[in-house]
Amino acid sequence: MTSYAAAALTTLAEESGGGNHESLSPYLTGGGALFALLLLLWITTRFNRD
Repeated sequence: MTSYAAAALTTLAEESGGGNHESLSPYLTGGGALFALLLLLWITTRFNRD
């Protein structure tokens, strides 16, 4: 049962083109995520003054 589901999902992923979009830059996406996480870390440390 599991191998059938894996085969079906693999077929579906191959047909849809892999999910990559031409306008999305991996460096821009990663940099944006890093910036957002660092901003959340900075906000958390400002409010948590034990």
